[in-house]
Formats: sequence, C-alpha cells, structure tokens
Amino acid sequence: MGGSLIPISAVVLGADEERLVVDVLRSGRLAQGPMVARLENEFAAFCGTTHAVAVANGTVALTAALKALGVGPGDEVVTSAFTFVATLNAILECGATARFADIDPATYNVDPASLAAVCVDRTRVVMPVHLYGQPADMAAIVSVAERHGAAIVEDAAQAHGARVDGRPVGGYGLATFSLYATKNITSGEGGIVTTDDDAVADRLRLLRNHGMRARYQYELQGTNFRMTAVQAAIAIPQLARLRDTTEQRRANAARLSEGLAGIAGLEPPVTAAGREHVFHQYTVRVTDEAPLDRDALAAALADRGVQTGIYYPRVVFDYDSYRGHPLVVPAEVPHARDAARQVLSLPVHPNLSDADLDRIVDAVRVAFGA
Repeated sequence: MGGSLIPISAVVLGADEERLVVDVLRSGRLAQGPMVARLENEFAAFCGTTHAVAVANGTVALTAALKALGVGPGDEVVTSAFTFVATLNAILECGATARFADIDPATYNVDPASLAAVCVDRTRVVMPVHLYGQPADMAAIVSVAERHGAAIVEDAAQAHGARVDGRPVGGYGLATFSLYATKNITSGEGGIVTTDDDAVADRLRLLRNHGMRARYQYELQGTNFRMTAVQAAIAIPQLARLRDTTEQRRANAARLSEGLAGIAGLEPPVTAAGREHVFHQYTVRVTDEAPLDRDALAAALADRGVQTGIYYPRVVFDYDSYRGHPLVVPAEVPHARDAARQVLSLPVHPNLSDADLDRIVDAVRVAFGA
C-alpha cells in the first residue's frame, strides 16, 4: 500500500485569485462587466487572436461557435470519435449531423486521412480535438477543410497554450476553451471562444446575451451564455501563471517518461514533431502485450495510493443515448476503439512533488513486475 493519495488533478488557488474575487464582490458588478472584458483581452493576447469571447462553460463555447457560423439542420460537422461527449452534444444542440473520423494512434488526435475520407459536400465544419493537451496536425486539417469549403472549430478545451510550429492553438478559425474545474486554467466553470473574424465575434457576443445589441434591442435569437465576473476573476491570475505551470507539467511528464521507459507493454505519451504539448493529461497506453490490462493497472495503482483516470472508456458515439440517433452517424474507427480500452492517465499536475513522481513510477513498475 502507498501513503497518502496522489490525486489525478489538484486545484490550488492563491492570494491573487482571492484578491480579484474580493474586488468583484466589493464592486457589486457580479454579472458580465469589466472583469470579464479584462479576461477576454488578456486571453486574446495570449492566443494571438483578435477576439476572445467569454461564455458560461466549455460546452456552451462549442455550441456558440457553431451557432455563430450559422450551423444548423442539414449541415454536417466532422469531429474525432475519441473525445468527451460535449463535442458531440454541441453539434446536436445545433441540429446538425455528427460524423466521426478515426484517430492517429500515436497522438490520439484526429487522423487527417480519416478526416478527409469522411468529409462530404454537406460538411460545414471540421472540429479537431486537441486531446490531452497535444495539438492536432493543423496544417493537414486546414488543407482538408479548405478542399471542402468547411470552417474549422478547434476543440481546445484541454490545450490552453499548446502550439503547432510555434503558432498557438486558437487561431485557425474559431477555437473553444474550457475553464472547468480540472483544466489547466480553471474558474470552476467557464469557456472562451477565440477568433480573428470581427463579424463572427460580434455574433458570438449577441448570442451570449439574448441577441441584444443594447438593452431591449434584439438583433437575433440568442440565450444566456454569459460568464460571471467571479469566474473571470478566478481565471485571470492563472492565465498570468500559465507559462510557468505548463513548464512544470512538461517537467513532470518528462520525469514520468524517463522513469517508465523500457517497460514492455506500456507506451508513454509522445509529442509529435513541431507540436508543443501542455500535458493536461499524461496518458499511457497498456498494450495487448502487457502482463495486465488497463483496468488491472488502474486497480493496482489505486491500491498504492495513485489515482488515475480513463479518458475515455468508449468512443463518443458508443452509448445507448446515441445509438439510432438520426443525427449521429457511427463510423468504423478501430484506432479509437483500441485507445478506449487501453489508455490510462496518470497524475501530471504542477502540484506534484518529486517524491510523488517517484511513487507513481514505482507503482507502475511494481504492477508490471519491471
């Protein structure tokens, strides 16, 4: 048995967050206002985009991005089969049809060749998912989208600060970020949409506020997608620290990979050439050649006080609620199905100590008899 539990994620907020939250409470401006605008300006600058539009959560960000592009019934959106269900639910919320591409088994991101095979004339949007914090192959994905006249919406919920050939994710069309409790930046709940398109940004701001340009001046059918000032105040200091916390995640990942190297049947994560991984998750693969399967490894680590996560146990459309759904088109995605039964995420968050990292490595090696 191990010592105290090493959690898969840990949220540590400090004096800077407290100070800004108190400022909001004392101001009486609890709804959308100057603090939200500050977060938007700073996030846009961080991503190198013209606009960042803050909304209530990451799922809302996806939905708002699609609605801002006018996606609706009769349109098709192609995304990864290996993602969190919010990606699919946002498509369905717009009344569009969801189609799925398989993944690159090395990076777990959507495979551009599979994406190209799925896209058709009705494909309105291509939605790559930057899974675990590693950006997808955006050059190839942009090429596919351009051939079909499709827009790009990056699902960057897990990829704050990730880069492709030095270019931040978030600027290839529209992109959506989550500020959920366990993300690399958190406000408990929250989301952001980035874009360089002035007209799209304007439409996003209308959509999030019941379509109002000014009070009771309604220009389109919208809803309440607004972020609160308290959410923004919690996120702003973390954005300022993000480069430092990301470097700590990378250092932790490197230490884990060094310690786990050479274990037969275990594949540590790889970072593709030209991409900068931000390690929202550190995800290993337990292959069929291993002496135990993924679930047995998770149980063995739990016995030694190491919490793990399975992201994700099935491909996204493989649930009763989506089987037979008229807008969900299943696909043959063997690489995604293999990943769903083999991947396991280990703690990598920036609050781990050297002793924690050693315990994680030792626990895995003991489980494998390595």
